[in-house]
This record gives sequence, C-alpha cells and structure tokens, in this order.
Amino acid sequence: MTGPVPLGRRTFASDNWSGVHPLVMEAIVRANDGTHTPSYGADPWTTEATGLLVDHFGPGTEAYFAFNGTGTNVVGLQSLVRPHEAIICAVGSHIDVDECGAPERFLGSKLLTVATPDGKLTPDLAALAVTGVGDEHHVQARVVSITQSTEVGTVYTVDEIVALSEWAHSQDMFLHLDGARIANAAAALGVDFGAFGQQSGVDVVSFGGTKNGAMGAEAVITFRSESDTGLRFVRKQSMQLSSKMRFAAAQFVALLTDDLWLRNAQHANAMAQRLGSVASAVPGVKLAYPVQANGVFAVLPPAVTKALQAAYPFYVWDARSGVVRWMTSFDTTEDDVDRFAGQLGELMSQQA
Repeated sequence: MTGPVPLGRRTFASDNWSGVHPLVMEAIVRANDGTHTPSYGADPWTTEATGLLVDHFGPGTEAYFAFNGTGTNVVGLQSLVRPHEAIICAVGSHIDVDECGAPERFLGSKLLTVATPDGKLTPDLAALAVTGVGDEHHVQARVVSITQSTEVGTVYTVDEIVALSEWAHSQDMFLHLDGARIANAAAALGVDFGAFGQQSGVDVVSFGGTKNGAMGAEAVITFRSESDTGLRFVRKQSMQLSSKMRFAAAQFVALLTDDLWLRNAQHANAMAQRLGSVASAVPGVKLAYPVQANGVFAVLPPAVTKALQAAYPFYVWDARSGVVRWMTSFDTTEDDVDRFAGQLGELMSQQA
C-alpha cells in the first residue's frame, strides 16, 4: 500500500485509522472547560481514571498514562529489565519489528525472538531462548513479553497466560503483556481485561486505548510498587509524561464508564467475524489464521491484492506468502464489510 489515501475513504488498514469515538471526544471537550487544572496528573480526571483501572485490575494496581504504544512498551519493560538482561518475544511481535528498534535503543537490552505457529508463545517455546544462565558472556533472559491479542489476531486464553507466568516466575523472570488490543481480547473471551493482569500472574501490562476509540491515550499498568519500579521517573525520562494529562485520563474515564470499551471491542470483533466469514466463502480465498479478535488474515493472489488496495487500503502482511491483513474497528459497519467482500469476490472471479 503506497501513496496518499483520499480523505473520507473507509479502509481495513488498521484500527489506528479510525477516528475517536464520539463519547471519548465529548469527554476531552468536557475536560477543556476553561478552568485551570493542576498539571502532570495532579487532576481529578487522572484520579478517577486510575481508580477505574484499579477497579478492573484489583488492589495494588498502579497506572501511568502515556502517549503511545511504543513508549508504553519501552517504559513498562524498563521497569523490569537491565541492559545486560534480555526480553523473550515472538517473531513478528510489535517490539520485534514495528518499533524501529526502540526497546533495544532505549533499554540497551537484547530481544530473543522465538518462532511461533500462531503468534503465541508457550513455556516450551520460551524455554528455547534461555541459554547461558549465570554465564557473564551471555545476556540473561529476564522478561517474557507477549501480545494480547497477538499480531496475527489470535488470542491467549487466561490459562495460557497463567502457564506462561508460572513458568517465567519459576525461572526468576517477569511476564510483560503488550495490550494494544487488550479490549478486543477480553471481549473475545468474555472476560474483564483484569483477567490478563495480576489474576493471571502478569507483572506489567501495556494498556492500549488508542485502538479502542481513544486518541493518543495509553497506560502502563503495574502490580509492583513504585519503589520497586521507579516508574514515575522512568516515564519522565522516557519522554512519556504529559503535562496536560487530564486530556488522556478523561478518555480512559469515558472508555471505562458504562463499558464503552467493551461495546467498542465487541463491535469490532463482530465485524471481523463477519468479514472472515464472507471472505472465506469466496472461492480461492483462504484464511491464514483463525479470526479471534478484530483482525482477519487472508491469502490472496498479488494481482487481487493490488487491485483491492486501490479501493480499500490495507496492509500486506507477508508478500512472500501472499498474506494480507484486514483490521476492523469500533466504527466499521456491516455495509463496509459487505461492500468490501463483494469487490473481493468480483476480483477473485476474474482470476479464475
């Protein structure tokens, strides 16, 4: 996918391409009521948003709001790892391929990547990356980082996360969860996103709001004390401390009130299920991974991909295998899906 995209066009490129949910935008406007408010999080919106996150994740939860997913991952991981220590992650994970080397650059830590069949690490797979324990000539594996939902749209069950956390802790390691799409995973499993926190043994969560209808609003969630993590200082030094934090916090208040986060995620997931169903019914189209959250991965002929992108921008996931990625969001409509699938069917029929 290259070149500018005309304004107003609907796409399946990314849930980052969608706008801000109207109720979230209203919350931002209400926070901009003309009064002066203490900065750097000393405001009532940040207090309320933090309290709502504690309600979901449980007592002992600490939340640190940030600007973006990469920054949130770097800040969260920095609270767990030192430069001579390493982070185990899946090949193709966001910290591996989509953060321009930011974890290595700012943490000074090596990423130990492990190939997976479905984007998900297991204790056995993670163990493959652990070598040279106690040997000063080798980096020491210290953190296992997983993504929920994964980069290929699959979802870890709670039991799978528990198994990973128990293994990691038995090895004197931590478990980090990149939750850019944590809401979609929770909706898919029918659980609260708190199930992916200390309940399942996760040590730090990068909590995503942007892909769930917010605007540049993310958070680091930790279940370790600030005296252990130094997160207040890490966030500032990592340039993720917002002076006017109330505008990020207000978005979380909106998302976490009356389950707006859940409604947004359920809708996006339902549209992905619809898209996966109608697309896989088109002769010649094969799904590369099961549709479990709000991502659909399909294998297409290159000519079809190019022609379809001209009408509906989306990303090629793996050019060698022909796998493409279609993402749905809170504002995707059934008509969007059906029109897209209709055009896909026409193009595929021309290849027959």
